Amino acid sequence: MKFKNGCLLIAFLVCINFCFAQTGITFIRGIVLTQSNQPADAATAILLHLPDSTIATSAFVDAKGAFQFTNIKPGKYVLLATMLGYKRAYTPEFELATGKTVSLTPLQLSPISTQLREVAVVARKAYVEVKPGKTVINPSASIIADGQSALDILRQSPGVRVDNNDAISVSGRQDALILIDGKATNLSGADLAALLKSTQGSNIDRMEIITGGSPKYDAAAGGIVNIILKKGKNLGTNGTINLGAGYGRYYKGNSGISFNSRTKYYNIFGNYNFIANKSYKNFNTIRGIDYNGLQSQYNTMYRSTSETFTNNFRLGTDFYIANGHTLGFLVSGNINNATFDKRNTLSILNQGTLDSTLRANSALDRDIHTFTYNANYTGKLDSAGRTIAANVTYTRNSRSSDEYINNTFNNAGGSQYRDPLLLQNLSPTKVNIWSALLDYSNPLGKNSKFDAGLKFSTTKTDNNLIFGPLVNNVYTIDATFSNHFVYTEKIAAGYINYSGKFGKTDINIGVRGEHTDSRGDSYREQLPDDHRITPNNYFNLFPTLQIEYHQNDKNDYSLNFTRGIARPVYDKLNPFLSFIDVYTYQAGNAYLLPVYTNTISLMHTYNQQLNTKVYATFATGAAFPFYQQNDATKVVINTDVNLGRMHTIGININTPIRFTNWWESNYEVDASYQRYIADAKYGDFDRSTSDVWITTTQTFKLGSKLSAELYGFYETPTIYGINNFKSAYYANAGLSMPVLNKLGKLSLSVTDIFKTRRDRAYTTYQNLNRATVDWREYRIVSLSFSYRFGNTSVKGAARHSTGSEEEQKRIGVN
Repeated sequence: MKFKNGCLLIAFLVCINFCFAQTGITFIRGIVLTQSNQPADAATAILLHLPDSTIATSAFVDAKGAFQFTNIKPGKYVLLATMLGYKRAYTPEFELATGKTVSLTPLQLSPISTQLREVAVVARKAYVEVKPGKTVINPSASIIADGQSALDILRQSPGVRVDNNDAISVSGRQDALILIDGKATNLSGADLAALLKSTQGSNIDRMEIITGGSPKYDAAAGGIVNIILKKGKNLGTNGTINLGAGYGRYYKGNSGISFNSRTKYYNIFGNYNFIANKSYKNFNTIRGIDYNGLQSQYNTMYRSTSETFTNNFRLGTDFYIANGHTLGFLVSGNINNATFDKRNTLSILNQGTLDSTLRANSALDRDIHTFTYNANYTGKLDSAGRTIAANVTYTRNSRSSDEYINNTFNNAGGSQYRDPLLLQNLSPTKVNIWSALLDYSNPLGKNSKFDAGLKFSTTKTDNNLIFGPLVNNVYTIDATFSNHFVYTEKIAAGYINYSGKFGKTDINIGVRGEHTDSRGDSYREQLPDDHRITPNNYFNLFPTLQIEYHQNDKNDYSLNFTRGIARPVYDKLNPFLSFIDVYTYQAGNAYLLPVYTNTISLMHTYNQQLNTKVYATFATGAAFPFYQQNDATKVVINTDVNLGRMHTIGININTPIRFTNWWESNYEVDASYQRYIADAKYGDFDRSTSDVWITTTQTFKLGSKLSAELYGFYETPTIYGINNFKSAYYANAGLSMPVLNKLGKLSLSVTDIFKTRRDRAYTTYQNLNRATVDWREYRIVSLSFSYRFGNTSVKGAARHSTGSEEEQKRIGVN
C-alpha cells in the first residue's frame, strides 16, 4: 500500500510538471548585480508600465541576483532595481509581446556611500516582516534588540513563547527546532540558552520564525527558528566586537568577537563569546492535603543562587574547490561551568498550626561540555541548476553534576527531633550523536523545482545516578534511587518536495517519512535482576502543503498545513527518581512517547502590513507535567506523561502603525480557544480555556541620534495541562545611539521595569491541591556596546545545515 501511494504521489508531481510545461507563459528575466559584480541578493526588481510609470509588479531577487516575472500583459515597460544604500538603476525601455520571453541586460547598482548604506539599513528596514509560512525579525531595525542577546530577542518576538525554563516554542507548546545559519547548535536546555544568551543581536542579520514547515527539515511539532548571522558582499576581512554589563540583584557580563575573512579560494570564519552571570530563582509552593479528616499544608520555599561561566566558540572554513563546488569544515564548542547554592525550606502545618520545619540545603557543581564537528559539501551539477549538498556531523556532550545535600529536621519549637540526613547525588551523563544528510535539487522548467533528500542519525545517551546517605562517614548507594540508564535511538528519514508557480499562485507540496528505532535499558547494579527494557519502533509520514495566492498589490493569501512530531527530550526518558526533599521528588518516564501535531492556517495580508491569520492545531499524545500524590505518606512525585489530546483554534493579528515621522509602533494580538482531554488512565480531565496575549513595541526617534523603545506584554489567565496560570504582564524599555562614526552602537536597556514578570499557577485535580509562584531575576539594567571593524561588505560564510539539529536540541539539561 505504501509503495502504491508513493507511485501515485510521483505520478501526480510528474503530471503537474508536464501540464505546466505545455502552458505558454510570458517571461521577463534579469539579474541585478552590485558594483563588484556580486549578486545583489537584497535588491527589489520593480516593473514599471509606460507611459505613466505605474507599478505592474515587483519581486525580491534571489541569492544569485536573479528575478523573473510571468503572465505580464503586452506593452511597453522599464525595469527599476533598488537596494538600501545603493543608487536606483533603470533598464532602457522595452516592449513585451504576447507569448514572448524578454531577457534583460544585467543591471548594476552603485553604492551611495558606505556610511549611507549602514544608516539606511537601520532607518528603513522593518523590525517585523510577516510572510506566508514565516515571520522575519530584523534585530538591526530595533533600538533595543540590536544590543540584546538572541534569547532576549526571541522573548519579545511575535508568535514565540519562551517560558521560565528558557524553552522556546512557536507552534503550540512543544519545543521549537533551533537553527543557526541552518547549522546544528548542538545544544538544548540550559546549554542552548547559554548559547543564545551569548549570541548578540548586533551579529544577527535576521531571525526566521517558520510555522509553514518544510519536508527538508526534521518534522518539528513546535515550529522552527532559524537565526541567520550577518554577512557581507566582497573579498576582505571584517568582524564585530561586543561588550556588555548588567545588574539586577547580581552582576552580569559578556564579551565576544566574531570575524570573517574571504578570498577567491577560501573563507575562514569564527566567533568566541564569554559570559559571566550570577542570578537567583525563587519558587514557592503551597500544597493542601486532606487525609482522614486531618487538614495539612506542606509549604515550600525554594531559594537558589547560581553563578555561571560560559565559553562558546565556532571556527570554520569553506574551500571553493571548483566553480560551483564548496567543501567546508566546522567545529564548535560550548563549555559551561556552574555552581548552585540551594536552600529549600518545608513548613508542615496541621489544622493550621505549625508542626515541623524541614530544611534541605545543598551545594551543586555542574559542568557541561559540548563539541560538534561537521564536514559539508555543496555542488552545482550542471548548467540546468541541479545541485547536491551533503553533511556529516558528530556531536559529543558530557555533563557532570555533583550535589551534596544536608537535611535537618526541627519541631515547632525549633528543636531538632532527629539527626541530620546527609545525602550524595551524583549524575554524570554522556551523549553521542552521529548524523549524515544528503539533499538534491532539480529545477523543472522555469518556475518549478523538485527536491529530495535522505538523513540518518544515531544517538546514544549514557546516564548514571548515584544516590545515597552518609553512613559511618562513608556515602552509600541507595538502590531505590540509584540507576544506570542507556538510551539508543536510530532515525532514518527521506523527503520529496515539489514547488511551482502557476500564474498568481505558488504551490509547495511535499512529504517526509521518518522511521525511528529506539531502546531504553535501565540497570540497577545493586539489583542485578532489575533490568528493564523499553523498546519503541515506529514509522510516520509528515506531509506539508503551502499555497500562496497574490490577488493584487493590496491582497495576498496563504494556506498552510503541516504535520509534526515532538520526541521527548532525552533527560525526560531517564527513569530516575530525583530528590528535592523527603516529601517531594522528580521522576523521569522511560515510556514517554512522541507528540504528534497537525496544524492548518489561513493568512491574509493587506497592503503588505496588516496580517490576519486563523489557525488550528490538533495534538495527540500531548505531554505535560503530572503529579502523583500519596495522601497517607504526603509524598508527591512530579513526572511528564502523555496526558492525552490538545486542540487549539485561534486568530492572530499583526500590524505596524506609523503615527509621525518620529513615532512608530507594532501591535500583535493572539486569541485562541484551547481544550485539553486526558486519556482515561489519567482521570476524567476535560477542560477548555481561552488564551489572549497582546504585545506592542513603541519606537521613538529623539533627535538625530538618540532613539528609544518601549515593549509591553500581557497574557490573560489560561490553562496548561492540569495547571491553571494567572495573568502575566511586564514591560521593557531602552535607549540607543550610534557612536564612533556609526561603526559602533551604545545601548541601555531595562527589562521587567516594574518587576511584575513571574509565573503564578494553581492545580486542583483529583487529590492534588497545589499553588505555585515562580519568580526569577528578570529586572536587569544592561549596558551594551558593539563595534564593527574591517571591510563591512565582506561576503560571509556559506550556510550549511548539519542535519542533526533535532537530535541536538533534545540533549536536555536539568
